[in-house]
Amino acid sequence: METESLYNLLQLPKEVSPPVEELPQGEKKKFLPPTSRKEPKFEELQKVLMEWINTQLLPEHIVVRSLEEDIFDGLILHHLFQRLAGLKLEVEDIALTAGSQRRKLAQVLEAVNQSLQVEGPGVRWSVDTIFNKDLLATLHLLVALATRFQPDLPLPPNVQVEVIFMESTKSGLKSEKLVEQLTECSTEKDQSSQDAFDELFKVAPEKVGAVKEAIVQFVNQKIDRLGLSVQNLDTQFADGVILLLLIGQLEGFFLHLKEFYLTPSSPAEMLHNVTLALELLKDQGLLSHPVSPEDIVNKDTKSTLRVLYSLFHKHKLKGTMDGMPRGSPN
Repeated sequence: METESLYNLLQLPKEVSPPVEELPQGEKKKFLPPTSRKEPKFEELQKVLMEWINTQLLPEHIVVRSLEEDIFDGLILHHLFQRLAGLKLEVEDIALTAGSQRRKLAQVLEAVNQSLQVEGPGVRWSVDTIFNKDLLATLHLLVALATRFQPDLPLPPNVQVEVIFMESTKSGLKSEKLVEQLTECSTEKDQSSQDAFDELFKVAPEKVGAVKEAIVQFVNQKIDRLGLSVQNLDTQFADGVILLLLIGQLEGFFLHLKEFYLTPSSPAEMLHNVTLALELLKDQGLLSHPVSPEDIVNKDTKSTLRVLYSLFHKHKLKGTMDGMPRGSPN
């Protein structure tokens, strides 16, 4: 361990201080040091954005595994922007050469910038930075798109990273450390985004069991006619099947079997089902707090409760009204 740590320390200057010949005299360049890359909130921001993109592009069977490596050629950005903006861009779908990829990226970014109504030196990204896989520029672009087209996406607030500006001068390389802001600072709005379930799990976790029991009883009364039963709220909604059937029963939807997977056999199929269920709830105005479909698939109890309580609150039986409050699960 000591040898490895010493090796990493010896290698660090090479990563943050490029050779002089790589930086022409008078030119400035920004670098993201390894320590900044490992900041927990910085990593969380990338995870949230990647899950958001993959959810958006799931119907097109497109999967992003690295924001740094997968966005630069314009393909992902092309499909993402078309879905978000609801329009079709007249650009070549597949660009194979570096020149054609760069041209496509320029066309897509022009449309994106027009939609975001940004221009001039204040724009935090460019064709050059995106094409050169500048992670910070890519994150600035994706945060702007998420803020514009899905403002309820729970981006981690106040994400900052330390960057190093290098300048090549006659006397050698000069460096300066600065802090770059990626998401907005925490505000009262961020604090108010916490719902009753955040408070319940934090202040009265001993009451979670009673809430789950009441909701399971409610669900079973509704799906009994389908010959179904829920015994474990934490796990049985992860594939989205019972959730979709429950929504269909309560909201009067007829879901064709071609629209979802009745017996999902992979995480992608489960994610498809849950995403469809959340879209139906959003269309009905039932979700007052953003819920990630990945959290449901990953059996996150709080997220599952949020979704089910939205249905419970609207359709609860008269017999359960006395046992549960009208506006809160507490």
